Amino acid sequence: MAKKIIFMGTPLFAVPILKSLYQNGYPIVVVYTQPPQKSHRGQKINKSPIQGISETLNIDFRCPQKLKNNNQEYEFLKKLNADLAIVVAYGQIIPTEFLSLTKKGFINIHASVLPKWRGAAPIQRSIMNLDNETGISIMKINEKLDCGPVCSIHKIHLNRIQNFQDVSEKLSLLAAEKILDDVDNILNDKVKFIDQDDNKASYAKKISKTEGEIDWNDEAKIILGKINGLYPFPGAFFNFHGQRYKVLRAEVGNGVGKAGEVLSDKLEIACINNQSIKILEIQREGKKSQKISEFLLGSRIKKGFFLNNV
Repeated sequence: MAKKIIFMGTPLFAVPILKSLYQNGYPIVVVYTQPPQKSHRGQKINKSPIQGISETLNIDFRCPQKLKNNNQEYEFLKKLNADLAIVVAYGQIIPTEFLSLTKKGFINIHASVLPKWRGAAPIQRSIMNLDNETGISIMKINEKLDCGPVCSIHKIHLNRIQNFQDVSEKLSLLAAEKILDDVDNILNDKVKFIDQDDNKASYAKKISKTEGEIDWNDEAKIILGKINGLYPFPGAFFNFHGQRYKVLRAEVGNGVGKAGEVLSDKLEIACINNQSIKILEIQREGKKSQKISEFLLGSRIKKGFFLNNV
């Protein structure tokens, strides 16, 4: 009898993984994704990336508002009698009673080297923490968030120029490749799930917009980690004359001055420890993003200004 696989995911990160499974002949019987969201002005309904690719591939999909206390979805999944559920950044916690509805359980592809960075924002936290490596972990879902036993981990090196978007794309493609062997091994009972060491766990809490504010009293590497980790959203920023400026790309310099001082007309900002941040791309509030050379043509931010007090 053919195997049956359920896929649950929502953002762009999950798309290459679903495509890989589909294109390699794995029988995805249904996809679960978050419901379409209204845009900020309410004029447009935005489907999730996973809904979009499901429609393109002609895979049945479902978009329940919630799974908790949802007897209709419980009964639907129960009748499927599926072999395995694969969850990739779905956006809802899978209720405990659902976890027994497939023969091999529910597995999660998590974007960190577990038990480090359990939680909602593992890639961002890893970059902001200046980690030297990250990866993906294939784990069995249990009743606790990202605490289930792990069957495989695949790592990548991190450098100081990669941002969230770069790392997310790299990990997504890595997962799309590695999940094929992992699924085969899980379906054929050829894997061993190993419990995580809770004593080594850390938590990647959800990113808040206020975290993006740059403190020029930090070291340059910390500021750069924030800029990279929060790109493209919500973004690292500073305020100047009542307007917000989002720093999209930057690099560490060796300019010397008081923290927050604009050291040159090329928008190099002093930090502590005789270092600086050279801004390469910026976005003024309500405007499009600009390379620094274009931005400087009309900028009011001049050498000698201080950004900490304006």
